[in-house]
Amino acid sequence: MTATNAPTPLAGQPVGQRVEISGFTLPEGVRLRLLEMGLTEGIECRVVRYAPLGDPMEVQVRGYFLSLRTAEAEGVLVATAD
Repeated sequence: MTATNAPTPLAGQPVGQRVEISGFTLPEGVRLRLLEMGLTEGIECRVVRYAPLGDPMEVQVRGYFLSLRTAEAEGVLVATAD
């Protein structure tokens, strides 16, 4: 699948939205940890849900569910997937 639109933060994407990871604006340690968990550039993921107070959020990536803090998700840049 190809991505469209300019990169925007993963945080705030609507539930059910399919997005493609396009980059990071995170400190090196946090970025490496997310890469180790499978959030690599070009991978498609889907926003599953948000906690009642909005933090954390859950995404489905590579066949598993991953919870991310809003601060981390703000630094993950995504584009809408076709």
